[in-house]
Amino acid sequence: MFAWLVGSDSRPPVLLEFRSSKTFIILTVATAIFTDIFVYGIIVPVLPFALTARSGVSPDSIQSWIAIFLAVYGAALLAAAPLCGWLADRSSSRRVPLVLGLLALGGATVLLCVGSSIAVLAAGRVLQGISAAVVWVVGLALLVDTVGPGDIGQAMGYVGLSMSMAILVAPLLGGVVFAASGYYAVFAMAFGLIIVDIIMRLIMIEKKVAVRWLPAEEMNEAPRQAGDLDERGESRGSTTDEKKRTTHLSPAESMEKDGTNAPAESVLPEPAPAKKFTDRLPAVIWLFSSRRVLSALWACLIQASLLTAFDTILPLFVRDTFHWNSTGAGLIFLPLVVSSFMGPVVGWASDKYGPRWFATAGFAIACPFLILLRLVYENTLHQKVLLCALLALVGLTLTLILTPMMAEITYAVDAKTRSRPPGYFGKNGAYAQAYSLFNMAWAGGCLVGPLLAGLVNQHAGWGVTVLILGVVSVVTAISTAIWTGGSIFKKRRREKEDRDEGAETQGIGIA
Repeated sequence: MFAWLVGSDSRPPVLLEFRSSKTFIILTVATAIFTDIFVYGIIVPVLPFALTARSGVSPDSIQSWIAIFLAVYGAALLAAAPLCGWLADRSSSRRVPLVLGLLALGGATVLLCVGSSIAVLAAGRVLQGISAAVVWVVGLALLVDTVGPGDIGQAMGYVGLSMSMAILVAPLLGGVVFAASGYYAVFAMAFGLIIVDIIMRLIMIEKKVAVRWLPAEEMNEAPRQAGDLDERGESRGSTTDEKKRTTHLSPAESMEKDGTNAPAESVLPEPAPAKKFTDRLPAVIWLFSSRRVLSALWACLIQASLLTAFDTILPLFVRDTFHWNSTGAGLIFLPLVVSSFMGPVVGWASDKYGPRWFATAGFAIACPFLILLRLVYENTLHQKVLLCALLALVGLTLTLILTPMMAEITYAVDAKTRSRPPGYFGKNGAYAQAYSLFNMAWAGGCLVGPLLAGLVNQHAGWGVTVLILGVVSVVTAISTAIWTGGSIFKKRRREKEDRDEGAETQGIGIA
């Protein structure tokens, strides 16, 4: 009955080439990310109204309840992300969990729309957190399946672009539509976008499903998979490939390569090693043992903290310093997120040159721009222009961090995969579980950033707050430079060994 959904129908689907193309799948995942954040964001301006007019909460308690709902959403996201990753890596289809996640988002939107009690609104936020976990974990894993690790940076650039667009337009549209047309008009926008999203998810066909009818195309456009990339995310050179293939040859293949005439049947196959208890552990445990993965997660957490820290302090700062209203407080975020349109370009460059120095430069350059925000302290045109310029530069540096580090998650998983026997992490690999960790790191940053910035700003002021943010950024640049793309010390040792080996080979040839 549901063969069309899981791809088990024997007949080729209509418009198969288009529905399984990289462009359409990237567009579908980017739309899913946009929908998730948009539905979350448009509710922000109307939530105080829902609490007072519909749930009977007193105005004095609104701030506390909004904080509780934020915590409920974050808790659901953190709890659901690792489970979603584990299930997605064992599922035969990425599309099915994506559709289920959208149903959860639809249910959450219904609860928030009709809810007239604290319990119903809280349940809606829980479902929102679960749906967000599904979208981010499964969607990013689907991108890796589709484009391969070699081109994942550019694909992540489009994801970052859709995310930033949703962050920018959702609260603005939510507030404008609510003021013009009322409470239910806001949710009408959400339901319309969800309908478009579910149509795209149902139309989409995964590459691994389409290959049954388009084998030639799959061979010609096959994405580079785990093991085809070096620690930077680039294609391996032929010399390295040959060396690794020789290392993993069977005894019979080695004799043939060496020109010996020993019959293959005279070599007994090596017995398979017995499975250890640790071999049955979830892949997420092995990922946590990688310092490279931990460094990438830490960088993602700090990037999210730096970005969301402004959610707490920037509206209050422009209100108190420039005497702007809520419209001005919303528009001041435009310089901060407009640089995200450079995301695909940064991703392309990360695919070509590796993510290490892009992310490191982002953290290092962000430091002076963050600290220079201390220079904005009075209500003059010059100071307003300076604030917008500095925010735009901070936004550019954060874009230099986000896209490469999202791709670095894939590169780090590939490095971990190459250190284990083939098929160790299952037929789907560990991408979904890795991006569940990324999702948790991002959620942690969204929690830590506003909390840290808000508390420091309340007790020490704007100048001290941006100073601390700058120091945190430059300190993170150190670990990013060392571990992104693999340990920089090991890399230099390998390069020295390769040079020595090349010199020795050249000397033998001359002799």
